[in-house]
Amino acid sequence: MIHLIAQIAPQRSTQYADLATTLAPHELRLSLPDEVAPEIRPLTLAGQAYLQFDLPHMPDRKQRYQLGTLAMSNAFFRCYEKLGTVEGPLLQPVETSFRPKLPPDLAMSRRYRGKTNEMFTHFLCNIARFSSRFKETSWEELTVFDPLSGGGTTLLTALVLGANAAGVEQNDKDVESTSAFLQQYLREARIGCQVRKERVTGAGRRWAFEIGRRPHQRCLIAHGDTAKAVALISGFKPHLIVADLPYGIQHHGPLENLLTEALPVWASLLPKGGAMALAWASARFPREEMIALVEAASPLVVRNEPPYDALAHRVDRVIKQRDVLVACKA
Repeated sequence: MIHLIAQIAPQRSTQYADLATTLAPHELRLSLPDEVAPEIRPLTLAGQAYLQFDLPHMPDRKQRYQLGTLAMSNAFFRCYEKLGTVEGPLLQPVETSFRPKLPPDLAMSRRYRGKTNEMFTHFLCNIARFSSRFKETSWEELTVFDPLSGGGTTLLTALVLGANAAGVEQNDKDVESTSAFLQQYLREARIGCQVRKERVTGAGRRWAFEIGRRPHQRCLIAHGDTAKAVALISGFKPHLIVADLPYGIQHHGPLENLLTEALPVWASLLPKGGAMALAWASARFPREEMIALVEAASPLVVRNEPPYDALAHRVDRVIKQRDVLVACKA
């Protein structure tokens, strides 16, 4: 067996350090091949948190690509207990083969009130992909849809990873500011970009981006009702749906109404084997009720086996508990 360790991404704040420590083992487990189920053990070296696990052989290119995409772990090593007369642990870096398509600070530098941490958004994107039949498909071949895109963190994160991205948002100021930010960032970074403003009859309007050289990376930012998403993102075929539900509506009535109306529409956009990852404040809306709602309102099948049943975590004093629900289209 090959002994490997993953460094949990260092964080400046205790809040995000706790988040990474809680979610990193689950993200790592889901990134590994389905037939591999190693024990993942916490390890501390020189005050830094790591995860230790064993594989039957050194990671191949596909596995190294998967490791390189992780949000909660940022460096990987082969671990030797001893080399010759030198006592370990001794660490040999493992080179990953994933490279971001766009600069990571595209997602990090976008600031707005109520923004979800981009590391957690990256985690959501990964969990959706790892849970779908597109687990072995590179990000550059995938499209991510955020049906409640807010200030655009999911869209920008998906673009950094290399995916195409589409989002729908009811708040016109959020749509306009996200579109303006993306245009300005790409211009200042000297990355080619073409933008078209389009009207969608009976549904709303949208900004369509073509980024970089051919084949262009595509991004669609639409203003309108998410229940009209089929028309609003016409021309985009999402493989994955990723959303952080707005915390301001997370009481039973408004949230149930929104999801009951929108989930059938969102599910209709997914191909067979596609996956959806939703995050929400579960202190107000328990996991069991969310599972029942998603399965009653859509044909999606919720994953509730380990580690999917262990993704709840504390965020801050306001959001005392956030959970993640993953559902797939059979």
